[in-house]
Amino acid sequence: MTSSHFFFHSLSLFVIFLIIIKVSQVHGIGSVFNVQDFGASPDGKTDSSQAFLKAWNQTCQNNGGGTILIPIGTFLLNTLTFNGPCKGPIFFNINGLLKAPLGKCKDDYWILFQHIDGLTINGEGSLDGQGPSAWSLYNADGPNPPSSIKFNGMSNALIQGITSINSKFFHFQINKSKGVHFQNMTITAPAESPNTDGIHIGDSNDIIINKVNISTGDDCVSIGPGTSNVHISEVNCGPGHGISIGSLGKYQNEGDVNGVIVTNCNIGKTQNGLRIKSWAPSPPSKVFNVTFDNINMNYVENPIIIDQHYCPHSSCNQGDSQVQISDVKFINIKGTSASKEGVVLDCSKSVPCQGIELRGLELTLNGQQTTTATCSNANMKFFGPQTPSECT
Repeated sequence: MTSSHFFFHSLSLFVIFLIIIKVSQVHGIGSVFNVQDFGASPDGKTDSSQAFLKAWNQTCQNNGGGTILIPIGTFLLNTLTFNGPCKGPIFFNINGLLKAPLGKCKDDYWILFQHIDGLTINGEGSLDGQGPSAWSLYNADGPNPPSSIKFNGMSNALIQGITSINSKFFHFQINKSKGVHFQNMTITAPAESPNTDGIHIGDSNDIIINKVNISTGDDCVSIGPGTSNVHISEVNCGPGHGISIGSLGKYQNEGDVNGVIVTNCNIGKTQNGLRIKSWAPSPPSKVFNVTFDNINMNYVENPIIIDQHYCPHSSCNQGDSQVQISDVKFINIKGTSASKEGVVLDCSKSVPCQGIELRGLELTLNGQQTTTATCSNANMKFFGPQTPSECT
């Protein structure tokens, strides 16, 4: 079975799971546990963490699962871990506002869901990470700030409807999970906020992101090592740093990235558009079978960029990346660039990029001038008349 066939086979199975979940929601399968019945206070000042944990434990151990209901109101929550496995599917229904504590936190997450098969987080409520209280308190040499929600060892999860505001670090972080679906959501933080990636994926597979509005200070979606079979569609991204694969090659024994499809998205006023980035020098790994299709750019600084000399700091080690990038397609990427270079392929001299295809590009500078393409160490091909149509 090819990787693309495997992806769509996995996708079909996951769609079946979503239908089952939606039927469960309609028919109200499972008991309902209101966090206020366990002592949660909606005043926004009283710590409701223990009440939420009590509601979780009762729901998780309830035969057949159930729904945790968070009503309208503001609930202050300190660092929380919701552990599985559970005795049935869990619906985490957020209608109020969940508010993180101010300042620094000792853990790398605010709310952690782990080892759960069949979790739905939905509702019309919001999560406020209170990022402005912490962004200036962390530095690059210290521990990471907390992600608002971290998923670890999850399977068959659906997150829909909710809004995430001002995370201290990543809004959503997916680790060692399978079958996680985000849809019809809003993720927002100021353009100048540090490291507020919308959705970060690592060591996971069969991930779907559909109809999500993301405006952050970093990547709208970032795809880390060990990730496969990711489908991103109808995402509105901006401001931020675009949709990125990487950074890769920072650590030894990183897993490969393959089977990524990004389609029918809008990217506007971002630092980058579609990006693959790796450190140099780096240990070996691979990125392959990636397709970017039908993407609209609006005043994006680097619409298409492969950067195998990624250096976010003022000084970096010299050397070549050993991350092999191959079989990457850029199809029907159209709109406006904020810079003259619409395409930059800065690949590794040691392991040049292979099989890079560019079709149907229409990238102009401010809607008027043609853009250029700059290519180094790349085995690529431009198909047909397009802008840009060749490397300079």
